[in-house]
Amino acid sequence: MPELPEVETLCRSLTPHILDKKIIDISVHWPEVFTAPEDMKVPDILVGRAVEHVARRGKYLLIDLSKGLSLVIHLRMTGQLVFHAVERGKPEVGKHTHVVFFFEDGELHFTDTRKFGRIQIIDTLDIPSQVMKKLGPEPLDETFEFDVLGVRLAEHHKSTSIKSALLDQEVVAGLGNIYTDEILFAAGVRPTRPVEELKASEVILIHQAMRDILAESIASHGTTFRDYRDGEGKTGNYQKNLKVYGRGGDPCTVCETKLESEKISGRTSVFCSNCQA
Repeated sequence: MPELPEVETLCRSLTPHILDKKIIDISVHWPEVFTAPEDMKVPDILVGRAVEHVARRGKYLLIDLSKGLSLVIHLRMTGQLVFHAVERGKPEVGKHTHVVFFFEDGELHFTDTRKFGRIQIIDTLDIPSQVMKKLGPEPLDETFEFDVLGVRLAEHHKSTSIKSALLDQEVVAGLGNIYTDEILFAAGVRPTRPVEELKASEVILIHQAMRDILAESIASHGTTFRDYRDGEGKTGNYQKNLKVYGRGGDPCTVCETKLESEKISGRTSVFCSNCQA
């Protein structure tokens, strides 16, 4: 599932192509991809609206349209949102293309092999209360200091593992299995450690590793293993920098100890028993 760096990369790569441009038509091939109030008919309510703002919150892509409506998009496991410029020719509409948004200079295709992704149509003013109400702070915001992380960990997951706590979107928004593994390895903290046993110095290390790794991944356009693409159809490069995620049984890049794997909160977690205490 795309995490914060991937959705941020998608946001940045799509913005130049769709901002301030009007949706002139929509082709819906799988209506269930949309969630909207019953009195809203897709695509009638969207055609003619212009894109006024493109942003990210946690793992959600937010596209604000004119006349007070927004699209809240969650890619889930295999969703892709790719813009195809007119000058590159007519793009293929495959069996997994669920929606095509037409602009004067191109087409925006939403494709999803597994059909888990969703596009929610919602009044823009309702987004904070209905969609984002339970999301924790953004880890790259200037106001997100280490003490904020410590307080949220204590409030939400004092007796659970640090890996489970970081996966909880109410603690901090945007993290998933990839980056929690990488963050905890960089901080030298084992994912099974209970939150209540962490020292303040370890919370500081986790906080710093979180900000560093997320920023580095965004600079590398995110992580692509199979499905993830940015708004121009390009893959990410951060998979080349991963130290532990997906490497269970391989030698640690630091000490060469065999990396261990363990299920935590239903997710496979990989760590080094030597480097992570």
